[in-house]
Amino acid sequence: MPTYEYRCDACGHELEEFQSMSAKPLKKCPECGKNKLKRLIGIGAGVIFKGSGFYETDYRSGSYNEAAKAEKESVKKAETTSTDSKSDTKTESKKSDSSSKSESTPKKSESKPKADKKAKK
Repeated sequence: MPTYEYRCDACGHELEEFQSMSAKPLKKCPECGKNKLKRLIGIGAGVIFKGSGFYETDYRSGSYNEAAKAEKESVKKAETTSTDSKSDTKTESKKSDSSSKSESTPKKSESKPKADKKAKK
């Protein structure tokens, strides 16, 4: 059952009334008592389903769903591309570092440098 909006032409009072679609429009204003009440054309309200199994996203348009899918795929491709290029760069730099070290000095185990005790204070 829809909610109808009314306005009185005599006093300007506005009200909303919950009526069935087949009900006759109200004519008498509850404020001034005159028969000058007019039903307004409203925009209506969207249907809201409540309960389990009803989601707002279930009713998205096909073009929206296609665009969202394409965007997800492009993000995945960008992530894999950036991950691959980072791993390639790391392995290349390690190879060049190790070859230059082996030529000049004996190979040492890779470890983090010890922190200065003075720097902590």
